[in-house]
Amino acid sequence: MKLAAIDIGSNAIRLQIVRVYDDGDLVSFKKLEFLRFPLRLGHDVFTSGKISFPIAEKFVKLMTTFKLLIELYEVDDYFAVATSAMREATNAEELNNHIRKETSLQISVISGEMEAQILNKAIIPILQDRKYVHIDVGGGSTELNLISSGKLTESRSFKIGSVRKLSSTQRSEILDGIKDYIKSSDFNKTKNIVGIGTGGNINRLYGLANKANNMTLSLAELKAIRAYVKEFSLEQRMSILKMNPDRADVIVPASEIYIKVLKEMGSDQILVPKVGLKDGLVYELYERVSHKRLSKIEYLG
Repeated sequence: MKLAAIDIGSNAIRLQIVRVYDDGDLVSFKKLEFLRFPLRLGHDVFTSGKISFPIAEKFVKLMTTFKLLIELYEVDDYFAVATSAMREATNAEELNNHIRKETSLQISVISGEMEAQILNKAIIPILQDRKYVHIDVGGGSTELNLISSGKLTESRSFKIGSVRKLSSTQRSEILDGIKDYIKSSDFNKTKNIVGIGTGGNINRLYGLANKANNMTLSLAELKAIRAYVKEFSLEQRMSILKMNPDRADVIVPASEIYIKVLKEMGSDQILVPKVGLKDGLVYELYERVSHKRLSKIEYLG
């Protein structure tokens, strides 16, 4: 079986195609194709409220390309979702209808809560019998999942991300809202909570740590990396740290959100499994197609 996932985010759009190996209790996913294109829908939406014509044209061309790849790989089924930028764009329905007419792709604009639930599926392979706070910082929103003994107990989406433009007052208010949410949770009374970080920014921060592949950063290490990156200008981040332009300008504000959540939760470490919404979409789609619940997953890369 071959499955495809399309993640239409605020900072970039991704396509992932996998082959599924179903061996009873163990289901393995092998990546056949992955494409990320830095189309920043959120830049338009979070400033003007709608997606501009030039960006919309690129969006349609990109979806046409993805549809051709899905056909060439002879994919059995696909799942395409759009998140915060399309949730808030006043012309989202019009654009979605146009894409459907031009490509026949069906795109679901999902809620922040649904996004958090699908994201949770992406981290199933690394969960153990303990408590976690799963933090995903996207371009337009931040999803928090509270997980106990491998099960999602609470999830919340906040309108703060790496691309969304907020005044210092607005940013402080939302961060205070995150703090209040954490303080009101039963998790706040628990010790030894482990963070799990997903999203392109935390992946890049982990890469800068030059660590062995154990997926773990301490809070102190994360703070140090953030301080290190902040010393570089935007141009230096691209030329010296080899960051893409769409990563270089958002990595510092994104890192602040991860650090804030970890501090408020009393967690001194964060796991970085380098998975994201695209992986959760594949797992969600597999469950829908097979009518089976995933319990033991192996990702073959």
